[in-house]
Amino acid sequence: MIKKSMKIMAVVFATSMLLTSCHSYTSVVGSGAQGNNETTIWNHYVVFGLAPVGVSDSKQMADGAENYTVFTRQSFVNGLVAAITFGLYSPTTTTVTK
Repeated sequence: MIKKSMKIMAVVFATSMLLTSCHSYTSVVGSGAQGNNETTIWNHYVVFGLAPVGVSDSKQMADGAENYTVFTRQSFVNGLVAAITFGLYSPTTTTVTK
């Protein structure tokens, strides 16, 4: 009975890990990116992403450009770091394309 419960718990845990997803969003400023010039920076959050410690400024990353695209996501590496730290440190990545 206990062995069967442990197997079910292991399957539920493995399934929940496989069903997690990375979140992302895109913001277009002006007419959007006009070229391929990219700047990428990690954003730093703690306590499951609830408290920002160091967050990028997309306007500063655009370096005065009037048209650019901002893409913020939790990449696989960001998710791996968050999993290793049990969510105490949860980074995301922001890329600005001008």
